[in-house]
Amino acid sequence: MVNPADRSGWLANEHPQEECGVLGIYAPREDVARMAFFGLYALQHRGQEAAGIAVADGREIRMHKDSGLVSQVFSPARISALTGDFAIGHVRYSTAGSSSLRNAQPYLIDTQYGQIAVAHNGNLVNASQLRSSMLRNGVGFSSSSDSEVLTMMLAGASGGDWFERIRQTMQHWQGAYSLVILTRDQLFAVRDPWGIRPLTVGMLPNGGHAVASESGALRTLGCQAIREVKPGEIIMLTDTALRVAQAIPPASETALCTFEHIYFSRPDSFWDGQSVHQVRQRLGEQLAREAAVPADVVIPVPDSSIPAAIGYARQSGIPYNDGFIKNRYIGRTFIEPTDSLRKMGVTLKYNVINENILNQRVVVIDDSIVRGNTTRPLVKLLQDAGAREVHLRITCPPIRHPCFMGVDMGTYEELAAHRHSLEEIRRFSGADSLAYLSLEGMMNAIGRSNGYCNACFTGQYPFPVDAHVAKTGFEKPEGEPA
Repeated sequence: MVNPADRSGWLANEHPQEECGVLGIYAPREDVARMAFFGLYALQHRGQEAAGIAVADGREIRMHKDSGLVSQVFSPARISALTGDFAIGHVRYSTAGSSSLRNAQPYLIDTQYGQIAVAHNGNLVNASQLRSSMLRNGVGFSSSSDSEVLTMMLAGASGGDWFERIRQTMQHWQGAYSLVILTRDQLFAVRDPWGIRPLTVGMLPNGGHAVASESGALRTLGCQAIREVKPGEIIMLTDTALRVAQAIPPASETALCTFEHIYFSRPDSFWDGQSVHQVRQRLGEQLAREAAVPADVVIPVPDSSIPAAIGYARQSGIPYNDGFIKNRYIGRTFIEPTDSLRKMGVTLKYNVINENILNQRVVVIDDSIVRGNTTRPLVKLLQDAGAREVHLRITCPPIRHPCFMGVDMGTYEELAAHRHSLEEIRRFSGADSLAYLSLEGMMNAIGRSNGYCNACFTGQYPFPVDAHVAKTGFEKPEGEPA
């Protein structure tokens, strides 16, 4: 366990860090860049390190990307300069490669077939081998991201058209990839055969289509007839029609990310055909069945745990109330706090409604404990506010293994449940009791017995992975020329 005040970063997030969000739009005679801006806004929770939009007008691709939030990266002037009928966009949290600007997406390169821009959500587990092979063959790279490996492989692929080049190249990729790919007059949506990361497609009200990491972003754009892109499927959006093909066979057993239900997706999104909000309520209900405790009030750690806390309260009969107030604007800032503010840690992000906590036995619902950095300060906030007892309840099993498919959960050495027993975590947190939802209970709440990736809980990955590959594995050693 690490004291938050001892970490070099500030407000170290206890939860798994967001993956990335991708978006693609074909909307003839519409302001697609402006539409992409608002679509990315709806995906901002999936990545706050960088944002980018590329637009094609049938002749060329124009792009702008930078570090920061969507609202920081794009001004009205920037949006006005991006004209065309096709657009792709990306919001980034670094899962492979550092958070430097050179790893921001989309990637845009010139190829023998014309320009191509690519935005990627996920992580290839064989990216290191693919990259090494390409380096030996003289291919140069400008970034440390596996997403550039995807892009360069597409640029060098053979085939009569982009559809065939994408299909052929997919057969060499192992891991998680939901892609939007832009050429000067086409847009493609691609999903890996395991279906690990989400990708949905919908029809725009004034003609055209859009694809996005979450259905909530498509509804922001007014889309109808929304469905998920199937594992192993390519969907092509052109100026003539929507072309759909099963590019490679889906895996014999899919590996959908369970954490989309637990934490990542917006509650108004659908994942695996189910309402995320309703699944989270069922997670809370199941947790109340498995880990009941006498208490006076149930409170969530905002925001993703709110539906689960509602479910726990409903099942247990214990009243639900707000306990923490979250400052939603503190998440990503480029202004460092003073030393004294940094030492205050989570109090910059959360405040307690003392009147709802004083002299109460409190059940706190949270979606996960990963590194254990903020759990103890949160418990202390409640105790300082006068809580008589604090009982932690977590809506997933203990996270004991890292993710190699596009989620930053840390290394084995960083994971609290890998290094400590449940009782050790409870003692460190200062809580009166601690309980996790069982694996069986979690899957019962989701309503599935298989087809999901639970490797972070079980260590059983859907394919072989190299546990020694860090997310910055392509970074140059210090002092080595880029």
